[in-house]
Amino acid sequence: MTGSTRERLFDLTGKTALVTGAAMGLGRTFATALARFGAAVICADRDLPSAEETVALIGQAGGSARALEVDVSDGASVDAMAQRAGGIDVLVNNAGIATSPCRVHELPVADWRRVIATNLDGTFLCTRALIPAMLARGGGSIVNLSSVLGMGGYYPGFPVTAASYGASKAGIEGFTRQVALEYARDNIRANVVAPGWHGGTNLGRERRATATPEDIAQFEAAIARDIPVGRRAGPEELQGLIVYLASDASRYVTGQTFAHDGGWSAR
Repeated sequence: MTGSTRERLFDLTGKTALVTGAAMGLGRTFATALARFGAAVICADRDLPSAEETVALIGQAGGSARALEVDVSDGASVDAMAQRAGGIDVLVNNAGIATSPCRVHELPVADWRRVIATNLDGTFLCTRALIPAMLARGGGSIVNLSSVLGMGGYYPGFPVTAASYGASKAGIEGFTRQVALEYARDNIRANVVAPGWHGGTNLGRERRATATPEDIAQFEAAIARDIPVGRRAGPEELQGLIVYLASDASRYVTGQTFAHDGGWSAR
């Protein structure tokens, strides 16, 4: 395979990609990676100033991007974003939250609903609103972010998450498979990326806000012990998988979940 063929295989030039939760963390990493491979990127987030920082970083690297404000848990906000976005070819449903870890009998109903509204409802609302734009362009690629906690539970003797998070991510996987089948003949692909215990994200901020140094040390020791490769991954290690699923390199791939977890799900 020649170098030019390899470049075309992953080339996103002429495509528009919308990334939710693009203000920071994994979303910012995904947005900059897609722009580097030629996509015009829409950085969507409820934190518009930080989304504009992502846009500035992409511009400094020679890429093309713009920011849109959206609350993915709010249908009216999502519909307004879709109107402003226009035609898109790639949708990365990345926006998500996690609340403080606890066992089920300790989980506040409000926290359950907040996580489901953002993670699962948000993925549904954005997909629903943006599929018409893909249909109009003759196809596209949807990449939904799940988690290894959507593939199986984890309890090393103390809470490391709340059940709402795993439930929302498992729901995303089932939702994605249904979307993949419904739109396969429309040339719209839908796949899931299920990260393991990656550093550099903001998912743990509520846990860290109340955790003691001893809590954090216990958590990190358990994670390091149970990841087969022996370390956590950085956000940048997901870039290749996101670009692959967004590009024509994966044009025959749909309805699949890709665990990016250092062997966690193989245990």
